Amino acid sequence: MPVLESTDNITPRSVLRHRPIGDNKNQSGKHPPAATSAKTPVVQRASRPRPADTQDDEDIAEWQRAEEDEKDRGQRTASPVRRASAPQKKLPTTPVPGTLGGKRRVGLHAHPLLYLGAGMLFMIVLWMLLSSLIGWYNTTMDNIHYGFPRTYQTDAFVGHNEKAGVPSHFIAINLHGHIEIIEMPGGDAAYARIYLGPQLYGTGADLVPVTLKFEDVNGDHLPDMIVMFQDTQVIFINAQGGFRALNPGEHYSIP
Repeated sequence: MPVLESTDNITPRSVLRHRPIGDNKNQSGKHPPAATSAKTPVVQRASRPRPADTQDDEDIAEWQRAEEDEKDRGQRTASPVRRASAPQKKLPTTPVPGTLGGKRRVGLHAHPLLYLGAGMLFMIVLWMLLSSLIGWYNTTMDNIHYGFPRTYQTDAFVGHNEKAGVPSHFIAINLHGHIEIIEMPGGDAAYARIYLGPQLYGTGADLVPVTLKFEDVNGDHLPDMIVMFQDTQVIFINAQGGFRALNPGEHYSIP
């Protein structure tokens, strides 16, 4: 039985001759011998042996690629709910200046001048409200005490027709901004006298109350009449049984 021996130099396949196996006739044209029960061995073709290491490396690489593909398919088909429900490890945070509880505060940072302007505007509005409230309170109280037109009455001994021991009666009126003082010497309206005071101007001039006070300012032992309104005081000198305005050049200090 012919056997091919393996050598280092392998003969190319193109050089080998084709020898049919089991042909009825051999090359010499004679009939083959009688068939026997023994099987004719098949001669294998010579081929270059493949290194075992290379085949193993390719098998390992193919197995790794198949495992990676399997992992990718498992990640794509995984439920997002399970991934979300997985516990997440929280790292400790250190508070940073300008943050609240370690978390950065979100919002607009206004310029400090904006807060200053807002505070000034608030103070102005508050001052206006307080001024209006105080003005309303004062007007209400003046209406209660002096009425409208503003009227003030008082009695005083000034030495005018008071022999019967009855004091003179005085009425101060703010009539549409014009001040008038009415005197009834000794309480007798038949001898009534009217003294004209200054004219008031401006908004609410007719709401200004007028009051009277009697004191000796020139030292003649006769009480003089002092007309008071707002922050102003006007002196009328007691002379010749009545009152007169100050002459030019006269100036007296009020006690």
